[in-house]
Amino acid sequence: MPNRLRQRAATEACFGAWCTTPSTFNAEVLAGEGFDYVCVDCQHGLIHYDAMWPMLQAMRFADTTPVVRIPFNDTPWFGKALDAGAQGVIVPMVNSRADAEQAAAATHYPPLGVRSFGPVRSAMIVGGDPEAVNREVLCLVMIETAEAVERADEICSTPGVDGIYIGPADLAISLGIGLAKMFEAQTHLDAIAHVREAAVRNGLIPGIHTGGGSHARALADEGFRMCTLSSDGAWLRQMAQSDLAAARGAGDAARAGGGIYR
Repeated sequence: MPNRLRQRAATEACFGAWCTTPSTFNAEVLAGEGFDYVCVDCQHGLIHYDAMWPMLQAMRFADTTPVVRIPFNDTPWFGKALDAGAQGVIVPMVNSRADAEQAAAATHYPPLGVRSFGPVRSAMIVGGDPEAVNREVLCLVMIETAEAVERADEICSTPGVDGIYIGPADLAISLGIGLAKMFEAQTHLDAIAHVREAAVRNGLIPGIHTGGGSHARALADEGFRMCTLSSDGAWLRQMAQSDLAAARGAGDAARAGGGIYR
């Protein structure tokens, strides 16, 4: 089956959701709401393998692309996520070309990479032909440190990398910028623009976590092709806080963000 996210992101902005809780129902709901992709977060989310693969299963018949953020750039994790049915992996803390090369190799079967063959579940979804699978899976590496921003061109020019995904919170921390001001600080904005331009220059998909729907639209208009709106956990907190504030008569003044989860 063709990777819909790969196809769509080649020509238009794609909007996604994030799952941080180990819930097949949350994954099913978000996948059914029209998002172009839904990411199961095994890095900062409360999700391990035994919860991750049923969440991918819950998304199978939705018109969305299931993606997994793996915990770290470690070769066995790529295969576990992809064999379970993920059609792309998001790889955290990629700070150099060597890191990017490791990620690209782990995503692909030989001769393009080192992924071991054993598509227990994925063969039913993307097929079992290694050459065809290599063409469809997405390797999305995260640039989220000042070091990685400086090396953006060498990371983006790495063969086998399909996209760059910016983690704005970690990037802000790395740059010494408070999280509350991260989308206002010029240094942060300049770093984001620099990475986006490097991705576009190298024909990659530029992606990023955003501050919500209107912010996602603005970043899409700037050229980002993957814009994540928020996560299940953050949406739950935001709605709970908002409705409780309204019930207590505090209105919008008491509405707090659901926590910037990036």
